[in-house]
Amino acid sequence: MDQPAYARVKAHILDRIGAGDWAPRDRVPSENALVREFGVARMTVNRAVRELAQEGFLTRVKGGGTYVADRRNHSHPLRIRNIADEIAERGHRHRGDVLELTEIAADEEAASAFELALGAPLFRSLIVHFENDEPVQVEERLVNPAVAPDYLQQNFGAHTPYEYLVTAAPLAQAEHVVQAVLPPARIRQLLAMKADEPCLLIRRRTWTGSQVASTANLYHPGSRFELTGRFTPQETAT
Repeated sequence: MDQPAYARVKAHILDRIGAGDWAPRDRVPSENALVREFGVARMTVNRAVRELAQEGFLTRVKGGGTYVADRRNHSHPLRIRNIADEIAERGHRHRGDVLELTEIAADEEAASAFELALGAPLFRSLIVHFENDEPVQVEERLVNPAVAPDYLQQNFGAHTPYEYLVTAAPLAQAEHVVQAVLPPARIRQLLAMKADEPCLLIRRRTWTGSQVASTANLYHPGSRFELTGRFTPQETAT
């Protein structure tokens, strides 16, 4: 069955973007030019362009034309979400590579963060999250065994720590600190970053009931990630 005309126009634009002919922020041909190229009605081209803008592939500037959107990875700065879900919503494939999953003794910084005694046991995980085989986040996490006793038995290659913790240690409150930093050498290597490239670091601490459940350092390459979101003053982290 033949594609509707507007779908053919959409497919053509997506093919040009996918092939790299039109890069992010490039101006795409005008609707009039596309009408002439495809021999279709103006409303057909308008529908194709409008839908691609709604889907995040194009950006329309009133009086200034239509451009290829910069589809960098992004997250809301206040919400806690599963990175695998965010990647799936962009139509991409998620993979998590587990580099460390072990028990450690709390040093002074960790003991203070968890309000525990120095040397108290904590679970530690280090996971690199990939989007279509490109590293987009290093998740360095400590977990309180008292609230998530089975943490070390989880297969975090098959599901994320978020998916386990949301059930084992339901979120009561969260604390976020966002920083622009030059990452340690190992983090830079894991994220395939240039030597002088900064990263966005989200430091997160969560509570379940009155207990600190986990702390996480979430490193993202600055050139491939942004924080964005819309919220009301009454909205809290979820």
